[in-house]
Amino acid sequence: MKTYSAKPGEVERSWYVIDAEDQVLGRVASKAAQILRGKTKPQYTPHVDVGDFVIIVNAEKIKVTGGKEQKKEYFRHSGHPGGLKSETFEEAMRKHPERVIQHAVQGMLPKNTLGRAQGKKLKVYAGPDHPHTAQNPQKLEMGA
Repeated sequence: MKTYSAKPGEVERSWYVIDAEDQVLGRVASKAAQILRGKTKPQYTPHVDVGDFVIIVNAEKIKVTGGKEQKKEYFRHSGHPGGLKSETFEEAMRKHPERVIQHAVQGMLPKNTLGRAQGKKLKVYAGPDHPHTAQNPQKLEMGA
């Protein structure tokens, strides 16, 4: 029996919606990363992008456990001497809650061209509305 390997042209993609309200950041991110990579499908092939699209709504209402609101920090560097900037989870959620989830999911994807292609299928919105109703996305239930 031959091993099946998916070809990029024959991949069928679905759309999923995850409501992040009162969910834990890491659990939502890991579920989204699994779907983006295609690991929930039987035709998963590691070197081919077989994943589906993921829409995450209510990003502003996501939670973290423990004292991570004040302790968790996000860093960026301008490239110039003394250009290291940091902000806590609370500050990042106030300014741009979508980026917090995108950052968490990107960290769970491969760090190569395949991972960047998979990351482009992630759509994150701060509020409950999204412009992708035409794609008929399926609502994905997260365990409570």
